[in-house]
Amino acid sequence: MDKIVKCHLAYLLASRRPAPPCRAVAPSGAIHDWRVSDAERMFRKQLFDTSRGRIVALLQRAELTVDEIAAELGVSANAIRMQITAMERDGVVQRVGLRPGTTRPSQVYHLTAEVEQLLSRAYVPLLTKLVHVFASHVPSEEMERVLRETGRQLADDLLVGKRPAGTLESRVTAASQLLNQQLGALTHVEKNGGYSIRGAGCPLAAVTGKHPAVCLAMEEFVSEVTGVAMRECCDRSERPRCCFTVV
Repeated sequence: MDKIVKCHLAYLLASRRPAPPCRAVAPSGAIHDWRVSDAERMFRKQLFDTSRGRIVALLQRAELTVDEIAAELGVSANAIRMQITAMERDGVVQRVGLRPGTTRPSQVYHLTAEVEQLLSRAYVPLLTKLVHVFASHVPSEEMERVLRETGRQLADDLLVGKRPAGTLESRVTAASQLLNQQLGALTHVEKNGGYSIRGAGCPLAAVTGKHPAVCLAMEEFVSEVTGVAMRECCDRSERPRCCFTVV
């Protein structure tokens, strides 16, 4: 997954935000509008106007052979074959069988499950609505308990039972790296008489603005990874930013 994210960041950025409106009101009163803006539409169009972007767009709709992709895009089969070979190597597409041709069968390709997930726009609006409905039906104490348990289980899943060892600094660094590599955060470790994890943004910004308790799930996540109690100090203003500090 890391390799896909690095090699195809454009694909992820082009589809990261969902199309339906889903607003989160921050404590400051700022509104985070998750509808696709004109600028984002232009950005998405420019990214999908690349050769790989156009191939991905076609494979989102159907499984295709090299010749079929070439015919759709009006380019040579050899040009598409070179792109498909590189995309298969990078884990973007995979072979799913053969299709009879005029002279011999042709390989059929589709997007890998990982890339399909990266391109999905459903996760953010569904998660936002799920948290909203959940919060309206259970007491705040129960919601906090469930969120913390979610953070612990997420840490268990991503660590596969292998807790980071070593100094406190190395464990905090490992937690920051896990946030970045597996959860799409952009964090770094700061040392100011103690240790803190600070982010340039928040991967859960669509939810945390209206439901700050969601940050407790991530607080529990980093506490579980580091093996020490950490407290969230997140900035939930107009541009939310993650923050967790060792207690």
